[in-house]
Amino acid sequence: MRYQLELFFTALGFFTRLPVPAWVPWSAERLNHAARYFPLVGWVVGAIGAAAYLACVLVLPPMPAVILSMAVTIRATGALHEDGWADACDGLGGGRDKAQMLAIMKDSRIGSYGAIGIVLMLMAKAAALFELGAGDEADAALALLVAHPLSRLASTALLHLLPYVREDDTAKARPLARRLSAPELAIAASCGLLPLALLAPAEALGAALAAVLAAAWSARLFLRRLGGCTGDLLGAAQQAAELACYLGILAAWNYT
Repeated sequence: MRYQLELFFTALGFFTRLPVPAWVPWSAERLNHAARYFPLVGWVVGAIGAAAYLACVLVLPPMPAVILSMAVTIRATGALHEDGWADACDGLGGGRDKAQMLAIMKDSRIGSYGAIGIVLMLMAKAAALFELGAGDEADAALALLVAHPLSRLASTALLHLLPYVREDDTAKARPLARRLSAPELAIAASCGLLPLALLAPAEALGAALAAVLAAAWSARLFLRRLGGCTGDLLGAAQQAAELACYLGILAAWNYT
């Protein structure tokens, strides 16, 4: 049990800026096995976002509350996945071949595709969360609690299914680049899917289907353009799946 707790804290320390206990050892091998808890890290990030939103909406209108809650989650994760989305937009949008796309994504500078992509992504998430909280603030909070773990499960699934295409050992996601074992997949799936129980059946179905579609679309795009994934592409997949979860819940509302 202690080893599993250490793996969770390893994942938390890698995927967020949150402090972890000093007694937790770190190694590339432990990080290699910590991917099973990527969706569980989403529980923490989602809870932070939901708490920030519910606290802000007590004293602010809904839209500023949504934006501030998003800012809090971005601060908690160090904009890790948002940065991946921007880099992916730049690389896939501006690169002509695999080598050029990989080079663009490794460049710390942001280009037109990345700037436009991150603005549109943040606007879309803010608009979706605003609509989710328009009737009842609790609905937006529940959506955050569900979307963060589920979107990280989608990213973990791509990590498991797709080959890692960066060959340099300096890549931050290189230690994670391996297929998960069946028990590890079961843990990741349980952590990612369990929060769906917080939603009504139609909402849960909408969120799950939307996340699956986002993951499938991402996998097809990454394979077609690059032949696999990178850390930036996994972050982009998480962002796409998170937005898809919010939209899936809204679609379920409209349908029912």
